[in-house]
Amino acid sequence: MSEFKIKTINTFFKRAVSVLERLDALLPQALQEPNWAAVAFRWEKVGQQGILQVLPTPHTFPLSRLAAVDGQMQKLVRNTEQFLAGRPANNVLLSGARGTGKSSLVKALLHEYAEQGLRLIEVDKEDLSSLPSLLNLLVGRPEKFIVFCDDLSFEQGDHGYKALKTALDGGLSQRADNVLVYATSNRRHLLPEYFSENTGHTGIGGEVHPQEAIEEKVSLSDRFGLWLSFYPFDQVAYLQAVENWLHAYDVAYDDVARQAALNWSLSRGGRSGRVAWQFVCDWVGRVPENRILD
Repeated sequence: MSEFKIKTINTFFKRAVSVLERLDALLPQALQEPNWAAVAFRWEKVGQQGILQVLPTPHTFPLSRLAAVDGQMQKLVRNTEQFLAGRPANNVLLSGARGTGKSSLVKALLHEYAEQGLRLIEVDKEDLSSLPSLLNLLVGRPEKFIVFCDDLSFEQGDHGYKALKTALDGGLSQRADNVLVYATSNRRHLLPEYFSENTGHTGIGGEVHPQEAIEEKVSLSDRFGLWLSFYPFDQVAYLQAVENWLHAYDVAYDDVARQAALNWSLSRGGRSGRVAWQFVCDWVGRVPENRILD
């Protein structure tokens, strides 16, 4: 064989290997059986399927640390306990003011009910299209799974919500008895709505049947059987949240801490559970400057 042919063959094989390496990076990895002993997971889309990754140290805490959400907590706990008992329960949409404990309330459920078989699976909006694969994976398992979609909303032209609609209540297959969806959002209807959609006409190039467009947008939130609304904190609720978190760190809540918390909220231009948590992170970080409870 001539030297020219050998070089040509070697060049061909090098290019073929390069192409195969690129294809291998695009193809989904072989799916592995999840570690079902874990209590928290994250679902990530891979191709048309996905991987259930274990979260070894989930962010969770007792429900008693949360302030100003007693009514919402009572309804969510009741629904979750129905679910764990094998009785009918609803998918839940927690919506309202930012930083008021929507996500924290769901995360705290894991602390309270993991020993009773509750499992939490976090799913980002970008991975919702692979929800059918996740549901197929969970059907028949003895555990009870909450699929947690945090800070959920969709923009105009974003069609990811259709997979969620089907997973909630709109598919031909029966809903899995061991899976519920809990979602948080600042929008109750999850999709943007426009003033023009409420007018009697749509103008040139507008929607021919505007009411149908509105129904399409509202239909997603309607598939959540339980709506929980959250409202901005007043000063009393904010200070209660500060006190709860300081006690969790065994740090004294006294007049000095109270005034510092109020000054912190003024610097942030608002009061919420999130602002309270951020203050506590700063305040506790100064220990032993601040007094520790005996």
